[in-house]
Amino acid sequence: MTGLDLAGQHVTVAGLGVSGVPAARALAGLGAVVTVVNGSDGERERAQAAPLEELGITVRLGDGDTLPEGTDLVVTTPGWKPTSPLFQAAEAAGVPVWGDVELAWRMRGPDSPPWLAVTGTNGKTTTVRMLAAILEAEGLRTAAVGNIGVPLVDVVLEPSGTYDVLAVELSSYQLHWAPSVRAHSAAVLNLAPDHLDWHGSMEAYAADKGRIYEGNTVACVYNVADQVTEDLVREADVEEGCRAIGFTLGTPGPSQLGVVEGILVDRAFVENRQQHAQELAEISDVTPAAPHNIANALAAAALARAFGVRPQSVRDGLRAFHPDAHRIEHVADVSGVAYVDDSKATNTHAAEASLAAYEHIVWIAGGLAKGATFDELVQKSAGRLRGAVLIGADRALIREALARHAPDVPVVDLDRTDTGAMSEAVREAARLARPGDTVLLAPACASMDMYLNYDKRGEAFADAVRSLAAQEQ
Repeated sequence: MTGLDLAGQHVTVAGLGVSGVPAARALAGLGAVVTVVNGSDGERERAQAAPLEELGITVRLGDGDTLPEGTDLVVTTPGWKPTSPLFQAAEAAGVPVWGDVELAWRMRGPDSPPWLAVTGTNGKTTTVRMLAAILEAEGLRTAAVGNIGVPLVDVVLEPSGTYDVLAVELSSYQLHWAPSVRAHSAAVLNLAPDHLDWHGSMEAYAADKGRIYEGNTVACVYNVADQVTEDLVREADVEEGCRAIGFTLGTPGPSQLGVVEGILVDRAFVENRQQHAQELAEISDVTPAAPHNIANALAAAALARAFGVRPQSVRDGLRAFHPDAHRIEHVADVSGVAYVDDSKATNTHAAEASLAAYEHIVWIAGGLAKGATFDELVQKSAGRLRGAVLIGADRALIREALARHAPDVPVVDLDRTDTGAMSEAVREAARLARPGDTVLLAPACASMDMYLNYDKRGEAFADAVRSLAAQEQ
């Protein structure tokens, strides 16, 4: 039983895909008259449309701009820009627009589990999966859901009592269209320029991220090293008694979690936080123990502790957690050189965190820059670079930044964007590397100029490394 009555309402769903299909199904199940509109009309879209049409849902392929006549509500999937003609038509007609997360929130029943929510430019998925592992170690029924790939619309339709609490990843796109969501506790991990073509400005991007704090009841978790995240907490309208909880890689102050002599400690959820700290885990319990991943672990621990999880469950959950592929993934050691796949580092902020994790690096970078600049990244990382191998459409931007800020670093510029370029890039990186170095794929760019997605790019890197290892045997 959901808390939303849409029987007989005409609802237009904008987009198919991971979010649109379950939203359309759920709306039909609520008795709504559903029309799905989608700009593209290909084989994949037709395959997605067929089972929806069997449910009596109208699907319009090849027309994502026209608002169907009689629409009472629009439910959008995350990728559609706020400036889309469909939404402009809805605004002109006085028709509300919800995101799939807003729909899920309004569909919750009276016994629905609370949400522990996470957003940020980088680290969301890792943190949410860490959080779910910690909650499971506590013996709680939970799931990692939302932008992580498990649609919230499907989750809220599970029978009452299925979950005790949900670990929810939310993107800025989803938060933009989710004004009603009120989490038990939430975290903004970090903020750096990203998706500005969608949001229009850094200020708008930050404001959408900050929506995650609205109405929090127990804790707003922020990054002490990222002032903007704390500013968003200060600006949020929260429930009386909700606390601001910081996390830091340094020694924590009161109401913070941090690190003391290799130990993750809690000075927020203890009886006398002015004088006492609670040990939660050791740095060695976190895999990989790179600085930004320790920060992810502290954020996950803060949300878990806000929910009352015991210290030993934080430790056990972190020990049980293993990161997804292509996130600082050690592929192999070849001739004394470590090869690490961080293909998920698709922007400069993520690449900076990845580069900071190693002392001597041959850096493989490049792809689609998405409007990014690389001077600050190169300035901060120059002292670690043994060399750089550049691939992809916008590699010249990185090459120029290296020339300005790291002129002594040898650079190999591969003038090719075919998928075979990765094998040559790995060979060139091996030539530049010395024993004890790390060859790091941290592209700081999107992958679509050469690969279907960052997974395929990471797989190409791993294949090239394994081929190199076989030749060395």
